[in-house]
Amino acid sequence: MDNIRILIVDDQILFAESLKTVLETRGDGIEVVSIASNGKEAVKMAEIHNPDLILMDIRMPEMDGVKATKIIRENHPQIKILMLTTFDDDEYIHDALNYGATGFLLKNTPPMELIASIHAARNGLVLISPSVAKHLTDGMSNNLKMKKNSNLLANHPEWYLKLSKREKQVLKLLFNGLDNREIADELYIAEQTVKNHVSLIYSKMGTHDRRSTILEAEGRI
Repeated sequence: MDNIRILIVDDQILFAESLKTVLETRGDGIEVVSIASNGKEAVKMAEIHNPDLILMDIRMPEMDGVKATKIIRENHPQIKILMLTTFDDDEYIHDALNYGATGFLLKNTPPMELIASIHAARNGLVLISPSVAKHLTDGMSNNLKMKKNSNLLANHPEWYLKLSKREKQVLKLLFNGLDNREIADELYIAEQTVKNHVSLIYSKMGTHDRRSTILEAEGRI
């Protein structure tokens, strides 16, 4: 199999160079084609190098990683994008998922776990670091406790209230037996975006596959 060609995007040059060294010395079959220091450079480098996968920071000057992800995925839907995040980036994560990001990993992810995630992402898996998913759902749960009244909580399970409007649409279609491609066609969104939503649905419901999700949702949506 050909090398996985990687573009690293981060405004912290020391971090980016260190990451490049780790990937090239410890990542079998990984080639770093370039480093960009902001989203605007990332868009340009994606055009020049056409990488297989981009490791994209979120907060950067000139253009952030979310906007860059939107532009790159629109122009090059075959490029996978893994967002490198911190616990302060909650507000950006849902937008990035909607724009087709392949997943989210914490910046302090151990090197071998990061390398394994790169290979998995190349093979089409949606990756959300468990700690990131837990942080997101915990935050949503706290917000819901403040916003939802007791009657609404009584009518729906807690996990249902954590779902976004789009996730509820995806769950309903999944429950009706549609696969990812059929859901994408029904909602006029990319199949990768459907995979992202399904991954978040599993996390919020505490399920691990379609069968357990359908069983949990039966009679409750």
